[in-house]
Amino acid sequence: MLALQKPHSRSVRQAHQHWERGVALGKRGDWGDALKAFEAALKQSPNDDVYLLNAAKAAHKVGQFEDSVRYSGKALKQNPASELALMLKVGALNRLQRHGDIIELLKSVKEEARHDHDYWSAMACALQNSGQHQQAIPIFMNTLQEQMDDALSHYRMGISFYELLLKEEASECFRTGLLLGLGAYELHVHGMLAYAERESCRWTHAREAEQKMKALVEAAADNAAIMTAPFAHITLVDDPLHQLKACRLMSNNWRGIKPAVRHARPRTEGRIRLGYLSADFHQHATCVLMCEVFEQTDRSQFEVFLYSHGSNIERTAMRLRVEQSAEHFVNLRGVPDQDIAQRIADDQIDLLIDLKGFTAENRMSVMARRPAPVQATFLGFPGTTGGDYMDYIIGDPIVTPIEHATHFAEQIAQMPICYQPNDQQRIRPSPMTRAEAGLSEDAVVLCGFNQAYKISDEVLDVWCGLLNDIPNAVLWLLDWHGQARPHLEEELSVRGVDLSRIHWAPRLGLTEHINRIRLADVFIDTWPCNAHTTASDALWSGLPVVTYRGKTFASRVASSLLNAVGLPELIADSLAEYHDKVVQLASDPQAIQRLKDHLDRARDTAPLFDSAAYTRDFNALLKRMVERHQQGLEPAPLLAQR
Repeated sequence: MLALQKPHSRSVRQAHQHWERGVALGKRGDWGDALKAFEAALKQSPNDDVYLLNAAKAAHKVGQFEDSVRYSGKALKQNPASELALMLKVGALNRLQRHGDIIELLKSVKEEARHDHDYWSAMACALQNSGQHQQAIPIFMNTLQEQMDDALSHYRMGISFYELLLKEEASECFRTGLLLGLGAYELHVHGMLAYAERESCRWTHAREAEQKMKALVEAAADNAAIMTAPFAHITLVDDPLHQLKACRLMSNNWRGIKPAVRHARPRTEGRIRLGYLSADFHQHATCVLMCEVFEQTDRSQFEVFLYSHGSNIERTAMRLRVEQSAEHFVNLRGVPDQDIAQRIADDQIDLLIDLKGFTAENRMSVMARRPAPVQATFLGFPGTTGGDYMDYIIGDPIVTPIEHATHFAEQIAQMPICYQPNDQQRIRPSPMTRAEAGLSEDAVVLCGFNQAYKISDEVLDVWCGLLNDIPNAVLWLLDWHGQARPHLEEELSVRGVDLSRIHWAPRLGLTEHINRIRLADVFIDTWPCNAHTTASDALWSGLPVVTYRGKTFASRVASSLLNAVGLPELIADSLAEYHDKVVQLASDPQAIQRLKDHLDRARDTAPLFDSAAYTRDFNALLKRMVERHQQGLEPAPLLAQR
């Protein structure tokens, strides 16, 4: 706390006494009562810098960030040179996610006062958090000029490189941060490093980082609260119990968090209030899959709330469509987690579904605050959250068989056929020639359009074996970002593949992608993370998919999709079987055509693409969750039923 001069007048003495009491309370960690004491001091001396700064700090400690902004801002007006007031206001604005306001505030600081590590760090982080990664990197450089051994700034600069698709530069920043020592962030950054190296297809480096992150998870106590990179563990590691522990370590960070205040609804009151929480209510894979479900939900049974916390607010056709798909579209962009949770609680939501899991822009701490009596994870994250704040994970008999119950912190809730929704209103494939895509008419085209991080050395070994055994085959790959391609080509050359047999496809919009992907003969899947939306896109376009079914949710998605379009014969349970199925298809053009004809019919007949039937089944499953709670029963497995 800050020191005061000796008080003189009675009001000043009273203010001083309140302040002393606040200091004592703050030292004991009783920040709520400390704030009341500092506010009492301010009633006597409303312009006192010390009282204002202490009130700002206490308000921050108890999560009253607007008050913290107000108190620190007033102190800053009275003393524009106060670095403490500046940083207190920056900290509170950051918690409110008002990153643009931070940038403007820091720009207002006089030039001569900017040459300070904390200043540059705050500016760089604000630029990064507002998505201005190109501008953030040179500011991180300024930060490091002031303090070259600042491990966190190296790591954070790596995040901006990563977002600019400069994965190799990101990896070097992560590696430097780890060498300098990142303390509690070590496991998280090893995961980020492994993922970034896999995205660059630098497999030796990736393997080192993967081994380290696995070892750190294994060494951690189950009840430890440790930052991890859950998406890396879910997609790179083929061990469901490892995934569970890594996600549990992450979720443990919210253990003991202050819950939202809920007011129980009378059981007889109206429809089920159903909330969805996501950052992806725009032209995003999640929204493309879910939009028709929102539209077709039975409004006689459900009142639907879409809670949007994403930074993307472009007025695209998909954004406009999803805004109109529910009775309540609530834009919570930039709102702090505790306020989002309280808004959901105040809306008296009966069932809240998180569509993000541990993916970019997630707000898992909203779910951890338990704003709804029943909570579920769905669609965005192919695995467990590891959190006791999530009651259910929505899957199906293939991705979440009941015998895998020990792989999940949540109770399994199964859709009867396939967990993944689809939108029948999306564009249907239009004719396109192979020549337009730079492909030969007489080649067998094996399409591997997954993102680069899903391609491992084991996957490429099998694919190269296919090229060896199918002399007229070519491998058609997606040029996801430029840094992966040269490393993949190097690995292909080492395996003896003539690079003229490799064709690279640029990234295109969804319509062009659907038209183009149909030109292939077979989509060859990856493991332990399958194609997910990419696989349903391929099937929608009329392209058969051959997959290898593994042990984890992420490695069983394509199997679920194939089952739902009536092609379970394309699911392999071993790599040898996977290889043989592709070779057999490649030698039988008539069989490929039969599969394509089947898929053309499936757009209008298969359960995978029957949005109306899917939504009815989905509504029935959600109703079972809520009714169980209303009966006073604990969450329990909900097996598939129709």
